[in-house]
Parts: sequence; structure tokens; C-alpha cells
Amino acid sequence: MSLIRIKDATDPATWGPAIDEAVHAISRGDLVVFPTDTVYGIAADAFTPSAVQALLDAKGRGRQMPPPVLMPDARTLDGLATDVPDSARALAEAFWPGGLTLIVRAQPSLAWDLGETYGTVALRVPDHPVALALLRRTGPLAVSSANRTGRAAGRTVEEAYTQLGASVPIFLDGGEIPGGVASTIVDATGDVLRIVRPGAISLEALRAVAPVEDVAPDGAAPDDNAPDDTAPNDAAPNDAAPDVARPVPGDLDR
Repeated sequence: MSLIRIKDATDPATWGPAIDEAVHAISRGDLVVFPTDTVYGIAADAFTPSAVQALLDAKGRGRQMPPPVLMPDARTLDGLATDVPDSARALAEAFWPGGLTLIVRAQPSLAWDLGETYGTVALRVPDHPVALALLRRTGPLAVSSANRTGRAAGRTVEEAYTQLGASVPIFLDGGEIPGGVASTIVDATGDVLRIVRPGAISLEALRAVAPVEDVAPDGAAPDDNAPDDTAPNDAAPNDAAPDVARPVPGDLDR
């Protein structure tokens, strides 16, 4: 394995050049792999459709499984979403950064193409220093788990490289990710908040902040972000959306 494209990002005192290279790669429309609080993720500029398509191609998945979007902080929420319920804002304030993904209505004026989202977007603020250092420089990124569809998500940069090395120019090595539990996905686009995939944040913890209904009986959780979420395998048979109008992202969020 060539290590030329794997950049050390384990120490904030020395990771500056590695973050710089990753920022430049994103600005060129290239892909970057980096650690999140759950698993390694593969990222593209959310506002460059060709880069998002390259991400989907690298994973071997179609537009019907759009990636979630990771943000540097909760203040970005209103720039990307509209009609966000107060109850969803309360969850964001309580659990971001961390293992909560919110499906919300996307701002209709945004010039992006994440796939077949039906006017929604899945948003999360990850709780990992490398991820946040990168996102503060790039702004929102479309992120999915760093693995080929149907294979286990990488918990080390070497595992991610083995699967995606041919399609990604820059890998940020943040060490092994303890992770292993995907983010909890809450749909905030309907009349009530509803879990569509259980994960890192329990229903009890959510209900201590806002009224949230349990998983829809016909629905179940896809592995939305193998990089940051639940199961290490993002090709679960229920990757399909529980509701055609409000699809669950196919994988990143972990």
C-alpha cells in the first residue's frame, strides 16, 4: 500500500499541512477520507454535483441513496434547512456535536444535487476534532461511510484505503475510531418528530428534550453514515426510505 496519500492528522500541533491538502482537494472537486466520531467517512463538496456523483461512484451506489451532509456547527442549520421545528432545534442544541442526524426540509434556493432527496436533507455536526477542523475550512460536506457498499465501514485509515484507495487522493489518518454505533436519525419533516433509525442517542434521552416518536412500524433504519453511525455495513436491506416523500439517506451519517 502506498502511504503517499495518507496524511498524519493525529496531532493538532502538526496536522496543519494535512488539513491544508484536504481543503485544497475539496476545492478542486476531489474526494477526501477523514475520521468522524463513528467511522471513517468519504467526503465531497456538497455544492459540487460532479464531486457528489464521484462519491456515489466510489462507493458503488446510486442517486436513490443520497449522502447526509456534515456541518461545522449548529449555526449552519438555517443556511441549509427551512421550516425547522422548535423541537428539532432543541434536539440539535442538546446533541450537536454528536450522534444525532436530523432529516429536515432543504433550503429550496441551494445550488446542490445530493441525489434523490425529495426536498429534504440529513444534517449532522460530528464530534471529532479532525472532522471539525476540516469542516470549519470547507463548510458543509456530503459525507458517507468510507467503504464500498456492502462491505464494512473503515475504523482505521488503512481499512478505508484498502477499499477506496483508487478513487480518493487524500486520506487523513486520525488513528483508530472507537465508534461502532451509528447516529440516531430523527425525521423532522412531518407533523411529529420520529426516529427512523435508532443509534447513538437513545429514545429516552431524546424525549428528555423534545417529544419524539419511536421508529415507524414500516420503517427501519438504513445505515446512514457508516462513517459515523450505526452499523459498520451500510448496505442493509432497509436502505430504502420508510416514506417515499422523506427518504432516509443511504449511509453517511454515522
